[in-house]
Amino acid sequence: MVVIVMGVTGAGKTTIGHALARSLGWEFHDGDDLHTEANKRKMHRGIPLDDSDRAPWLSAIRKLILSTLAEGRDGVVACSALKQSYRDELVVDPNSVKVVYLEGSKDLIADRLRNRSGHFMNPDLLQSQIDTLEEPRDAIVVDAASAPEAIVSAVRARLAL
Repeated sequence: MVVIVMGVTGAGKTTIGHALARSLGWEFHDGDDLHTEANKRKMHRGIPLDDSDRAPWLSAIRKLILSTLAEGRDGVVACSALKQSYRDELVVDPNSVKVVYLEGSKDLIADRLRNRSGHFMNPDLLQSQIDTLEEPRDAIVVDAASAPEAIVSAVRARLAL
């Protein structure tokens, strides 16, 4: 199984993804690591990515998910997956790939971004991510304001893991 932890920048995808993977003994992959250097530079400068920028990144994540499943491994992938079309591309098998949506208020996320350092994503892009976000249809929705342990516990319970 692969679990995609999605949400806008600052929602806690990496933190929750790491914690979930660790609790399950699964692999963790951060989708940010698969962005091209050009995309990272663009986001660092505060320029939102468009669908053509995201296409190679989504393709790389899809390949990662396919190889994880083909090799019989389990994993957690942190990935914004803001649009339904992106999730449709990544959920290669609804029985084996599940989506967890970290839902949080703009104020919560903005506060987190103000206190985050060392990340390429410019905090000024939060509004463009919120504008791009299409609420997921088939996801486990959790409150991003909850403690990581509570989120992991809720996700594991919903997935019966």
